[in-house]
Amino acid sequence: MSDLAGRRIKTSNAAAVLWIAGAIVLAGVPLVLSPYYAGLVVQMMVFALFAMSLDLLLGYAGMPSLGHAAYFGMAAYTTGLLALKAGWSVWFALPAGIVLAMLTAVVFGLLALRTRGSYFLMITLALSQVLWGIAFGWRSLTGGDDGLPEIPRPDLGLPWSMSGNTPFYYFVLFFFLAGAFVLVRVVASPFGYALRGIRESETRMLALGYDVWRYKFAAFVVAAAIAGLAGCLYVYFNRFVSPDYVHVVRSAEVLLMVILGGAGTLVGPAVGATVIVLLENLISTYTERWVTVLGIIYVLVALLAPNGLAGLIASTRRERTGA
Repeated sequence: MSDLAGRRIKTSNAAAVLWIAGAIVLAGVPLVLSPYYAGLVVQMMVFALFAMSLDLLLGYAGMPSLGHAAYFGMAAYTTGLLALKAGWSVWFALPAGIVLAMLTAVVFGLLALRTRGSYFLMITLALSQVLWGIAFGWRSLTGGDDGLPEIPRPDLGLPWSMSGNTPFYYFVLFFFLAGAFVLVRVVASPFGYALRGIRESETRMLALGYDVWRYKFAAFVVAAAIAGLAGCLYVYFNRFVSPDYVHVVRSAEVLLMVILGGAGTLVGPAVGATVIVLLENLISTYTERWVTVLGIIYVLVALLAPNGLAGLIASTRRERTGA
């Protein structure tokens, strides 16, 4: 038992060092990269946060969802509308977006958590498409397929303006680190270990006296809150929101980020999001068939590394240690 505890402490310390090193590297990005590449890193942080929120459901609770973009898009529309049409400051618009995403998850969770497996996958897809239909059809409010352009960047009341690339980069970095910290604390808590137990065997957890439904419902709402935070940051970054934010393609994209990086690790989905955002931007500059190229990459990863990039690295390390 002491050896197991020692390995857990070493793993925890290694993860802490990895996160701290990553934060230091990210803090220095605007100092060494051009504004274009700094903006690319902003997109990576937003989608890394989005992917890690889905990983809480898929990787830790064992709930694959194809409707996670519903919370991303709901928060984006709420924040965008309040900033553009009501003139709300970021201190009210951003929390409002997160709260609406959580309320949406409460409603969807009451319906979706009655099902399991492929049925859960399909009902989350159907519920998210309801939001997409509303966003697409309610033109007087959402702008329809034209979206809402010219959403103002946040005004923090500081001497420097958020319209500048560097101040806005650090604004996103702060919330990315805050969201990542919350997720790390959640998965390392007794609640997180209970989710792992539910993923492995709901029946056994019920026999041990755990209220499985409440744990899954809480994870559903927490994941929606983090996805909502990512949506708020993305609408401020793009200064635009459209029905694409809640479309099934967005949900499938973030699901692939989790699978590519490796579910159940948090770091893996962040890496998967980074790789996909980077490849989308680089490959699209050379060919219009970049979606096909990405599809080939996904197939190769599924065949050669079914546990994702994080799983591939871990298995390679175990083989070397055994050797």
